[in-house]
Amino acid sequence: MWVAVIALVAVGAGVAGTSTYFALNPAAQPTPAHSIGITDDLGRNVTVPIDPARIAVLSPSIMDEVYRLGLRTHVVGVDCYAAAFGGLTTDYSSDQIALWNLTPSMCVQVAPTLSPEMLVNLTPSLVLASTIDPLGPIEKITTQLGVPLVVLQPATLSGILVDDSLLGEIFGVQSTASALNAELAAELYHATNLTVTESFPYVLVTYSDDSNGYWTFGPSTFGESLIELAGATSIAANATMQWPELSPAQILYANPSVIVYGYGFGLNESSYAGGPDWSQFGAVQAGNVSGIDSNWITEPDPTMILDGLPTLIADFHPGTV
Repeated sequence: MWVAVIALVAVGAGVAGTSTYFALNPAAQPTPAHSIGITDDLGRNVTVPIDPARIAVLSPSIMDEVYRLGLRTHVVGVDCYAAAFGGLTTDYSSDQIALWNLTPSMCVQVAPTLSPEMLVNLTPSLVLASTIDPLGPIEKITTQLGVPLVVLQPATLSGILVDDSLLGEIFGVQSTASALNAELAAELYHATNLTVTESFPYVLVTYSDDSNGYWTFGPSTFGESLIELAGATSIAANATMQWPELSPAQILYANPSVIVYGYGFGLNESSYAGGPDWSQFGAVQAGNVSGIDSNWITEPDPTMILDGLPTLIADFHPGTV
């Protein structure tokens, strides 16, 4: 019977009714009396079961929040690339895989195409996703199954605290969420009230490179907000794109005094050192270059505030406590 349900999804006909799905998976059916209404980060009003036992977490940033709130035992699935493209290791670092005890059996392929079968087979009672995921296809599948989809993609650093509180409400761990948010708020307060004697440095924070140049953060991105909160000005602050790739000529012209590069997922100092014109940059020649875990600057989650922010402050203002 289960194969028949999967086949219907695969051919685009959809699951044969929500009742069929829950007849096969009664544990996934939310009890109306034990559900609450919430508003997710896209402004969607969603009815979700309270403390759902089986959740699919389709974003590393959300997985970070879920783990810190003590909800790892609820997680039955996480986002992955196709096995040919690295599977778990494309979206999650080796440290994250080990810390969060992630296994290939938990994979829900979201790229290069979504695998509905992988999501259906996990019988989730709630799906948590971000805008980096193919939301259209995911929402179609969850709607067919009658399983709620909550999108967590905070637009600001303070939005991370809002999402923590939202998860705390859904899973009944409000006190844990409050304690985590107090820690995050303290870090944000420290950064906001940081006193530095020197002027804000002009910096490049790059998370990847190729033969054409170096990828960085433009206006209205978390990367730029982190740079500003850490007491610096990005050379891409006035870029016309949110995620621009700067050419070597652009970087040479801007002449950043500090360069911070993201490592992980196959990138390290040697990768950047072999990039176009890297050795010609003034910051490189002056030795004002340092590395940072890419996850700390690209994922809007508690780790971005607790680890990424203080690391950037130390990189931009050595000796500052």
